[in-house]
Amino acid sequence: MSELCDLQIHINGQHTFFLSEKILSKYSWKLRKIIKQEKRRTQIRRSGIEIDDFPGGADGFELISRFCYNNGTISITVENVSLLHCCSVFLGMSEKASLVNLLHQTEEFLDGVFYWSWNEIITCLKNCDPFFSYAESRGLIQKLLSSLLAKIAQNSDVSLLSFSSSSSSSSPETARSLNSPTICNGSTSRKAWAWWFQDLTVLSPKIIEHFLRALGSYGSHNNNLVLTRFLLHYLKTALHSNGGSIRYASTDYRGLADTAVHGVVLMGKTAFSCRGLFWVLRIVSGFGLSREGRAALERLIGGMLDQATLDDLLVSGGNGGVYDVNLVVRLIRLFVHYYDKVSLEKMKKVGELIDMYLGEIGPDPNLKISKFLGVAESLPDCARDSFDQVYRAIDIYLQSHPCLSLEERSRLCRCLNYEKLSLEACKDLAKNPRIPPRIAVQALASQHSIIQTAEFVSDDHSSLSSNSYKCINNSNNSNYQMVLYENNDNTSNLEMESSSDDKEDVKVNLERMQWRVVELEKVCREMKGQMARMVKLTPQHTRPLPRLC
Repeated sequence: MSELCDLQIHINGQHTFFLSEKILSKYSWKLRKIIKQEKRRTQIRRSGIEIDDFPGGADGFELISRFCYNNGTISITVENVSLLHCCSVFLGMSEKASLVNLLHQTEEFLDGVFYWSWNEIITCLKNCDPFFSYAESRGLIQKLLSSLLAKIAQNSDVSLLSFSSSSSSSSPETARSLNSPTICNGSTSRKAWAWWFQDLTVLSPKIIEHFLRALGSYGSHNNNLVLTRFLLHYLKTALHSNGGSIRYASTDYRGLADTAVHGVVLMGKTAFSCRGLFWVLRIVSGFGLSREGRAALERLIGGMLDQATLDDLLVSGGNGGVYDVNLVVRLIRLFVHYYDKVSLEKMKKVGELIDMYLGEIGPDPNLKISKFLGVAESLPDCARDSFDQVYRAIDIYLQSHPCLSLEERSRLCRCLNYEKLSLEACKDLAKNPRIPPRIAVQALASQHSIIQTAEFVSDDHSSLSSNSYKCINNSNNSNYQMVLYENNDNTSNLEMESSSDDKEDVKVNLERMQWRVVELEKVCREMKGQMARMVKLTPQHTRPLPRLC
């Protein structure tokens, strides 16, 4: 028995096998050569041989040992053929060592790869992952991928190569059909062109990379919509299988994410909606996307921001924040950059969306004032007809951050346009204990200027000085001016340089102004005493109060 275990072989520095030198040398010329060299170097019979980088490690060498001890026979299957083939090449188990050799047997088995079933090819490829580099260098990966692509072509109505960016852009119907999400449950069957998506998710990113390279669609060369869809499905599955929160440091996944983004950006609005692009951003952000890829995707989303919803903007953030506020700020700036290419209606639509977003992020206790202001101030003034929603968002933020100083609260309110606050919002602001008194005074002063304008119109409408007149431009209709004057016989007349319809409009506008004056006077009477107390709390208490009523 001792004669059968006269050789120690250390595999990859982790496992040691005690075997017969004679039996192993019979089937491997490389082992025969190594043993002779070791004997010559140590001049001892019992010696240990170190073998590093052996394909498959201890599992691979155990299969080789079984082959040698079983007189050159072993059951070869799709599960072990790739490992046996790589081990036989590594150890030189060819005709040079023995007529009954493992290399010939594995090559003969692999010659029938094009007759294997789909699942057998997938299984064989998956088993190559532990020794991928060696399998790839021997051409085994390429051979299996060729068979895989042949199976896809045989069972698909169209070729993968037919779905490029040019074909999708020239065929809107095709793009719309591919835009539908792939459903992989029992209630809805997958698209005919996507039947293989889920099966390939078991393969490693290195194999998927070679799969894309075989089709000439890796990296910046990806102009294929089907492959882009597959990559997004592959990345989504990998992300979900790791709990949806792991960030991959592997460059293999980063390359796949960049490839997917390049395809998405190339297809653009033709194949992806704004919501779809946000979904893409959520998927690829977990894989260390390159700076260039992220910038390109954000440019595409920024140009379509008017089509986004509040749910789209609520992207999970990092650095302790609930939401990725920096992303939204970048998207708004990109949209504003294209402002000359979009209508005012779209700009106001984005304004309404951002005001709702401010209300959502306000309760975040980790949200800094600078980030809140970054969102609120990123839009031009024309994007909002009213700042009521902005004020409500500020109030929500102040409630969630009760420890802010007077200076910080004042800084937060700088994004408000007091002249675009409604009467009710201004009234609430003045009574709000969280708003600094100086801010309340400024807001009321802006409302006071409106009161003065309304009083001016009301007074002049009832009585004007002799030989004097005022011209008031109607904001709702610029086709006329109304001229107010009093003639010599002290009879007030109102002449309109317009049609009879315009006169009626002016009458309605005057009635509205008079009603607003009554409301403002009522509010001013209620708040006059309160404002006097509030002003005393500020350093400017020595200054005279603005005329409120």
